[in-house]
Amino acid sequence: MSLLVREALLAFRRAPLLSGLSITTIGFSLYAVGLFALVAVNLREALREVEQRVEVVAYLLRGTPPEAVAQASQDIAAFPEVARVAFISEDEALRRARQELVEFRDAYRDLKVNPLPASLEIQLKDGYRDGAHTAAVAERLRGYGFVDDVRYGREWIEKLDRLRNIAGVVGLTIGLAFAAVAVVIIGVTIRITVLQRAREISIMRLVGATNGFIRGPFLVEGMLKGLFGGLLAIALCYGTYLLFRGQAELATSGIVFLRSPQLGLGVVFGVLIGLGGSLVSVGRHLRNV
Repeated sequence: MSLLVREALLAFRRAPLLSGLSITTIGFSLYAVGLFALVAVNLREALREVEQRVEVVAYLLRGTPPEAVAQASQDIAAFPEVARVAFISEDEALRRARQELVEFRDAYRDLKVNPLPASLEIQLKDGYRDGAHTAAVAERLRGYGFVDDVRYGREWIEKLDRLRNIAGVVGLTIGLAFAAVAVVIIGVTIRITVLQRAREISIMRLVGATNGFIRGPFLVEGMLKGLFGGLLAIALCYGTYLLFRGQAELATSGIVFLRSPQLGLGVVFGVLIGLGGSLVSVGRHLRNV
């Protein structure tokens, strides 16, 4: 393995300009993917903040015994989708209405009878705030005899699901497109290197070198170019992140950078792209040398 690495590094020294251009081009290709990943991560964080507002509210019939409500709260809290259950009394509901609905404050102040029912507010766990799980929880709540109505904002949850799906599909499509571009770029540079070293490869064949032995340094070279390109892309992404964070000081708390596992995945992705480009190029063109 050390021999292969040494041969690959020697190829960098033989053609430093070509190697530098290859790494730079790969880096910028992966940089485009990284920028989109950065946008996707921040979009996901924004969606997560919206998802935290997803809750199911079960309005209770008047006169429901407190014992029944307490038992039901324990049962509902045991649902696999449920994170927390809160009982809101009639008086608490009226107090909230007076605070939050300012335009109706005078009307609520003059009430002789509280028209607002008690309710159970159910917050869901992370990963269960989509339309299907929310609807399933709401349907189970309707099975309790003392539940008068169940509300959970079905329409906007469905819109949130569609937005989440669209973001995932677009991200995958753009990522694959730029990955294909990077593979082509690496393949072209490896092909040029193969052609430059055609005479050397012919001599190696004459002395009995196998295709696998000849192919090895080129594969390592492609992996190293992908590795350096990935590191360059991370540096560019971090610089862009600092630039935008500095220009948007008011929104600093809402801007996040890629986490360590995501950065590591990006580097591995670059190495695999480099390896793939080398395999395709060497396999296609080495036979003709």
